Amino acid sequence: MLHIKDYVFQKDISIHSNKTAINWPVVYLIENDKQIYIGETNNFKRRMKQHYMNSNKRKLNKVHLITDNDFNKSAIRDIEAALIGYFDADKKYELLNNNGGFANQDYFDRNTYKNKIPLIWEKLQKKGLADKEIFQLENSDLFKYSPYKSLSQDQSEIAQMILRDCSKELVSMSFVEGNPGTGKTILAMYLLKILVHSKARDNKKVALVVPMTSLRKTLKKVARSIKGLKSSHIIGPGDVIKDTYDTLIVDEAHRLKRRVNITNYKSFDDTNKYLGLDIHKGDQLDWILASANHHILFYDEGQSIKPTDIKKEKFMDLKLSRQSSQTSYTLVSQHRVKGGNEFITYANNIMKNNNPKKISFEEYDVKLFNDYSKMNNAINKLENDLKLVRMVSGYSFKWISKKDKTKYDILLDGVSKQWNTTAEDWVNSPNARNEVGCIHTVQGYDLNYIGLIFGYEIDYDFDKETIVINNDMYFDIKGKSSINNETDLKDYIVNIYITLMTRGIKGIYMYACNKNFSKYLEQFFEKDD
Repeated sequence: MLHIKDYVFQKDISIHSNKTAINWPVVYLIENDKQIYIGETNNFKRRMKQHYMNSNKRKLNKVHLITDNDFNKSAIRDIEAALIGYFDADKKYELLNNNGGFANQDYFDRNTYKNKIPLIWEKLQKKGLADKEIFQLENSDLFKYSPYKSLSQDQSEIAQMILRDCSKELVSMSFVEGNPGTGKTILAMYLLKILVHSKARDNKKVALVVPMTSLRKTLKKVARSIKGLKSSHIIGPGDVIKDTYDTLIVDEAHRLKRRVNITNYKSFDDTNKYLGLDIHKGDQLDWILASANHHILFYDEGQSIKPTDIKKEKFMDLKLSRQSSQTSYTLVSQHRVKGGNEFITYANNIMKNNNPKKISFEEYDVKLFNDYSKMNNAINKLENDLKLVRMVSGYSFKWISKKDKTKYDILLDGVSKQWNTTAEDWVNSPNARNEVGCIHTVQGYDLNYIGLIFGYEIDYDFDKETIVINNDMYFDIKGKSSINNETDLKDYIVNIYITLMTRGIKGIYMYACNKNFSKYLEQFFEKDD
């Protein structure tokens, strides 16, 4: 039976059950209405004495002991890690825990113990110890990108090896690859927090470089809320020359830019000149390599979605040319898509004409719609129930509403929609549920569900048995203006759709504008009745 009992925090706490006090796994909270510490132990009485002897903990005055006859060591570590993440996102208290990133290991009957966490949180809410509901916290960016989240086994092992390399005086290069949803951004935030704390002792600076403006703004907001971090720890590629850094972490490195189709050539060229680089050949990756001793690059070549992105060949050459100081790692555990790596591989095979065998996903909600109005209604219902459900599309509709807010950009089966009215943090913007986002507004984000429109620029040729691209129906001007090779354009568009298909945590609903492409998808996905 689950219980939460309250005590005064003191050196020797008297509790009714001696078994619970000295020889049983428990979770506990120590707080003073403003600050809170969360822990677990097999010997509660001894652990409380240890905390009380710590002068920094002496300012706390209340203890809340969480017990259950079914608890074991693995379960209490899991519950402790979950509560640290929830309290960090809830923000009712200042979190005093410095630890985070526990290895998220499986154990016997784990789901039973995970199901106790919402009940524990509900009891804590009734005691006035927590404010927000769990579903609100899990939908928040503060929770999704928290450095206190439990790490998977591969994340934990990679983190330890990277931290070891960054502790050396010599240069190092860590190259971390991973499919969408393997937790690259979570690991980047974890490493940022640990390295900021450890490097500060030697007055060495650390920053996380985020190429995409929208995601950078979101992570700046997250950093401001985390003890020991500041928004200034999250920077853009152009900011690396403004200070001297010991370590630079780069999230979404595949979105670093080269000197193609950019908005401000003068600023780009000035940075190249400042660093002594060829103004036509220097790029944002070169800036980063020239601005720190230790580099940690998170990369997924499959998410390069426009010609402005640095070509994958440069990253591959970098891996080969810096073998003495460079280590490569691969993240494999799936953290986002409930369909797991099986769905990620399935989506890739479908979009790359590999003709996979049809698969059903019991724990992942996948539907194909022939009527867009039905999909729109279904997505609206999910948004009402779950929140963080968004409609997205390939760039096959002109952005008319950008200049005239009274006009609509997308008209399908009697439903009119506008493109996203903001580019920054669109996912969390007030009117996002009524708009359609593009790749530039959702890449890097986790959503509960995605409603995906396959636009008029992508189709299927049954005679040639291949996906085909209609260049005239692709309206991302900077996304195609320097491309002379039709194969390159197809690769970028396919990458865009694969990336969009992997944004949803719980499921994906799809609609194809071209009937042949819809028929192609029917071979792999169940149609909505």
